[in-house]
Amino acid sequence: MEDEIEILVRYSETDQMSFVYHGNYVKYFEIGRITWLKKLGISYKKMEEEGILLPVIELSINFKKPALFDDKLILKTKLKRIPSYMIEFDFEIKRDDKLITLGYTKLVFLNSKTNKPMRCPNNILKLIGKAS
Repeated sequence: MEDEIEILVRYSETDQMSFVYHGNYVKYFEIGRITWLKKLGISYKKMEEEGILLPVIELSINFKKPALFDDKLILKTKLKRIPSYMIEFDFEIKRDDKLITLGYTKLVFLNSKTNKPMRCPNNILKLIGKAS
């Protein structure tokens, strides 16, 4: 399952060269993940209230071309595989249908009371299954 959202680069997200500061791509990926989950019917906030955390344990970004102030970007978020203890996403960022950035994140399902990894909850697996 994949999802696309539009991001308009704000001036505050750029550096002195007018390029999007590299740390902002991590924020873009977070927006993509949360939107992907929300469109599936999963509230990130509700998960946390139920004692499920999703810390990022792995991240990679491959910059092809810079994004600039006022660019209209398309962020594609795609589930890499059916989750178990971990959930993985691939990301593509395009400007004018041209690929400018690739990304990847791996997150682990964590029980907030024990701080130990846990399996992906069944309700999430069912929603992913319905969407596939």
